Amino acid sequence: MKCGEEMSAKILVVEDEAVLSETLKYNLERQGYTVYLAHDGLEALRQAREKKPDLILLDIMLPQLDGLEVCRTLRQEMIVPILMLTARTDEIDKVLGLEMGADDYMTKPFSMRELIARVRALLRRVQLMREQLGSRVFSSSQAPLTFGDLTIDPQRREVFLQGKPVSIKPKEYELLEFLARHRGMVLSRDLILERVWGWSYSGGSRTVDVHIRWLREKIEPDPAHPTRIVTVRGVGYRFEG
Repeated sequence: MKCGEEMSAKILVVEDEAVLSETLKYNLERQGYTVYLAHDGLEALRQAREKKPDLILLDIMLPQLDGLEVCRTLRQEMIVPILMLTARTDEIDKVLGLEMGADDYMTKPFSMRELIARVRALLRRVQLMREQLGSRVFSSSQAPLTFGDLTIDPQRREVFLQGKPVSIKPKEYELLEFLARHRGMVLSRDLILERVWGWSYSGGSRTVDVHIRWLREKIEPDPAHPTRIVTVRGVGYRFEG
């Protein structure tokens, strides 16, 4: 999403407070964005599926279906950055939102200038990820990927931990490289299956969980408490590096 494309991005605002909803719409449209509004959770899902927005501003407290459930459902269906908005200040709400797959979090009241800055940052980040997802991971750059003491060498299809080679099966390697190239991004099991195993694979998402477990045993300092490949509850996985 180049500069011009970013400014023409579509944003879905999911907020049941009418005044705040219209205020957000007004300020975002002033930045050149196309803005759609939804005032409850069910309408949010319908609009997201129909409009295919580039970013979603999502309140937690919503009629019909709360924002956490909306976030969880969307994460299983599409790749879209989600910025959660809430009047709650409890840390547990922030943790739950992030665990459900939200990319960022803001507590009301917030600065409109800061919100717009975060929107721009999320749009830039997701565009880079989408460009990478546009082609099979295996045709991406052949430069080594390094994360601390972990190195992934695409050219040789090898993995090194603390400088020592890791014994890794071909599909484990492909899964690890896919996760690593999308560091920090929440990836659903279905998306992983599609990109790593292909459309025709019929083994089910349990296959992903099994391969993740095998990878953790090989690259995590403590496989029982993973810090590199993190589970996002009810959604999938996120590679932290």
